[in-house]
Amino acid sequence: MGPTATALVGFAGWFLLLTLILATIRTALVLSGKKAANGFATDGSDLGGFTQRLTRARDNCYENLPLFAAVVLGAHISGSLAVTDPLAPWVLYARIGQSVTHIASTSVPAIFLRFGFYGVQLAIWAAWIVQLLG
Repeated sequence: MGPTATALVGFAGWFLLLTLILATIRTALVLSGKKAANGFATDGSDLGGFTQRLTRARDNCYENLPLFAAVVLGAHISGSLAVTDPLAPWVLYARIGQSVTHIASTSVPAIFLRFGFYGVQLAIWAAWIVQLLG
């Protein structure tokens, strides 16, 4: 598997891992009787703290995965993986950095760092789109 495919599958795997952690926490709350199975707020606001940050980090993954997948699919279909291969791992690293920072803290410095990681992803995707369409 090449760098682009590895990064895309890694991104999806990261989303799955965050989902499984969240599902484990929610299942434990339901089984312990602390929360009704149908009582969870979709944004995690009912649990606050770590679980709310985890929910938002997970949601941010699935909000951005389609963009990453669409650009990578376009590169693959057009035979232009040479455009995406060099920076594809950096998209995954930045995604993981963004998620970990999001889960760890909501302090102002953490928010700036998190946005920095997101900015890296946006810049890479924008550069790829320009190169692929150019």
